Amino acid sequence: MFSRLTRPRAVAVCALPVVALLATAAFAPLPFSLAQPGQTTNVLGEDEGDPVITISGAPTRETSGQLRMTTIVATSPDVDVTLGDVIDAWFRTDRAVMPRDSVYPSGKSTREIEQYNTEQMKQSQNAATEAALNHLDLKDKNIKVTLRLADVGGPSAGLLFSLGIVDKLKGDGDGGDLTGGRTIAGTGTIDAGGKVGAVGGVALKTQAARRDGATVFLVPKDECSDAKAELPKGLRLIPVTTLKGAVSALEALESGKGSVPAC
Repeated sequence: MFSRLTRPRAVAVCALPVVALLATAAFAPLPFSLAQPGQTTNVLGEDEGDPVITISGAPTRETSGQLRMTTIVATSPDVDVTLGDVIDAWFRTDRAVMPRDSVYPSGKSTREIEQYNTEQMKQSQNAATEAALNHLDLKDKNIKVTLRLADVGGPSAGLLFSLGIVDKLKGDGDGGDLTGGRTIAGTGTIDAGGKVGAVGGVALKTQAARRDGATVFLVPKDECSDAKAELPKGLRLIPVTTLKGAVSALEALESGKGSVPAC
């Protein structure tokens, strides 16, 4: 036996499953990570009391200015991100919603991911050292470079490590600093041949850079459009594809001679 529903009651009854579905969706975990600007570190200076770059087997220079590597901070892989979190982040310029698989390797535990990121950093440091020594034609010399950076994983500091090594060993080649005394930040992977690669999260990294005093930001050329999307005022973008190109751009910026590429 069926009773006839009035229109308002029928609408209410039909709406209940929809409301329940939306409520479930609002609190259900989604396959995303939320990211925000992270720390920056001057690779020409110290981190937790130890020099970031230590070189033996060759004379080094006293440097001025800063070369700041940049990071983003993402929610841990075991933290649930809900629809409400995503909507909140969507309307903020200092937050980004990223597919979790683009931030963390899928199918791995938190411990395995930490080990993976540590290994990525180690490989990046080795490549950065080799790239810098190759650039300076010092590969076959008995030079030892030690890189230390606590609590940071992944390969995105490679370019800045290489530039820091070059600045400590050679500077601009004419007795001056590669930085020109400026605070310069940037990001980018690097391989042993000096090729710079994309990293992701550059719009957040530019915010971290400007927050910490940078006026120039070195960005992988393929990520220029992303870096320009939320570019803070007072921060100049310089696109790079190789270590050699990055060094040349900084030398031109310091001397005022030659062209400095722009996004």
